[in-house]
Amino acid sequence: MPEYAPLDLPEHPKLAGNITHFARALRRAGLPIGPGRVIDAIRAVEAAGFTEKRDFYWTLHACFVNRPEHRTVFAQIFRLYWRDPRYLEHMMSYMIPAVRGVQEERKAQSAEKRAAEALLDGAEMPDYGNGDEDEPGETEIEIDASLTMSSEERLRSLDFEQMSMAEMAAAKRVLAKLTLPVPPILSRRAQASRRGRGIDTARTLRGAMRQGGELYRIARREPRPRWPNLVVLCDISGSMSQYSRVVLQFLHAVANAKGAGWAKVHAFTFGTRLTNITRHLKHRDVDAALAAAGAEAQDWEGGTRIGACLTAFNRDWSRRVMGQGAVVLLITDGLDRDDPEALERQMERLHLSARRLIWLNPLLRWEGFAPKARGIAAMLPHVDSFRAGHSIASLEDLAVSLSRPDDVGEKARLMRALSG
Repeated sequence: MPEYAPLDLPEHPKLAGNITHFARALRRAGLPIGPGRVIDAIRAVEAAGFTEKRDFYWTLHACFVNRPEHRTVFAQIFRLYWRDPRYLEHMMSYMIPAVRGVQEERKAQSAEKRAAEALLDGAEMPDYGNGDEDEPGETEIEIDASLTMSSEERLRSLDFEQMSMAEMAAAKRVLAKLTLPVPPILSRRAQASRRGRGIDTARTLRGAMRQGGELYRIARREPRPRWPNLVVLCDISGSMSQYSRVVLQFLHAVANAKGAGWAKVHAFTFGTRLTNITRHLKHRDVDAALAAAGAEAQDWEGGTRIGACLTAFNRDWSRRVMGQGAVVLLITDGLDRDDPEALERQMERLHLSARRLIWLNPLLRWEGFAPKARGIAAMLPHVDSFRAGHSIASLEDLAVSLSRPDDVGEKARLMRALSG
C-alpha cells in the first residue's frame, strides 16, 4: 500500500471536506471511489490550484472517472454540487415537492432529482449563518407527513417523470409483476364440449356407426376460444423518452408472462422513423432486451413524425401483425408537426384494421388538458379509448379498458370539448 505524507491543510479545511462529500455522492451514484482516490483528488487540487472552474473540473474528473459511462454522472453531480453555494436547499426542495418555497426559484432539470438523492443521502443542511443565532426573517417549519399517504399508494400515483432513482427502481419491480389479461375471442372453429349448445354431427354419426347404427349419445360442440395479438406503437421522441422507457419495460414483462392470454406481442417504436423491436423483447433479461431495442432504434429522444411512421406501419406491417382481431396500444403525446389531414387518414386506416385501438397519452395527467394541438385533434376521433399513461395506476387501469369493450376513457369528454 502506498504511504501518503501528511497533507498541508488549514485547521478547518472546508474545500477538503467538500471534495470528500462530493466523492461520497459520486460513490452513491455508482462510481467506484475509495478513500485513496479522495486523498489523490485533494492532493491534485492542492497542486493544480483552485482558480479556474474548468481546471478544477478536469482535475477531479481525472481522479474520479475511469470509465466512459461514468462521465455523464460525474458531470451532472459536479454541476449540481459546485454550482450554487446553497445547493443543499435546492436539492432538499426537489425531494419535498409538497412544500412551496425554494423549489419555485428554479425548476429541476432532467435527472436532477436522482442526482439530488446521491447528494443528500446522509447529509445534513449546512450552516450558512455567521453563528448560532437564527437569521432575521426566517421561520423554522416542521412538517409531519407520516399520515399523508402510504408509500405504496404514493408510488402508484406518482408521475414517472417525477420519480427518483429509488422510486423508479421500485416502480419497475411493480411493473414486472403486472399483467394485461384479455378476454378470449370466440372463433368460428369449434371444439368438443359436453355442455355445448351446438351438435357435432360428424362425431355423433361416427359414434353411432361404432354401435351398429344405434344412436346412443349426441356429441356437442362449442366455439373454440382464441386470444388476439397485442400490437404496441410506442413514441420514443424527446418529449416521451422517460415514459417510453418505463412502458417498454412493462411490455417486456407482458410479452414474457406465461398464461397472460395474448397470442403474440408485437412492439414498434417510432420517432422520426418506425422500428420493429419485437424480437428484442423475447430476451428473458430485461436490461439486455432494452439495450438491444435501444441499439436497434436510432431515433431515441429525437423529433416526432407520427403521420409518416403510421404510414410506414400501415403499408409494411399492418397485414402481417393485425390479423385475427389484434388490439393496438398507441403510446404517444400526439404532438406532431406534420400534415394533420395525412395523420387523420392513417389513424382512420389503423382504426379500421384493429379490433380495438387504445391511446395512452401522458399529457392527460394534467387536469386542464384539452385537445388543442392539431395532431391530437386529428387522432382523437379514430380511437376506441383514450387514457392516461403516466403512472403505475394508469397502466393498471389499462386492464379495465381491455376487459370492457365499451370503455372509452376520456374520449367522450374531450370530443365534447373538441366539438364545442
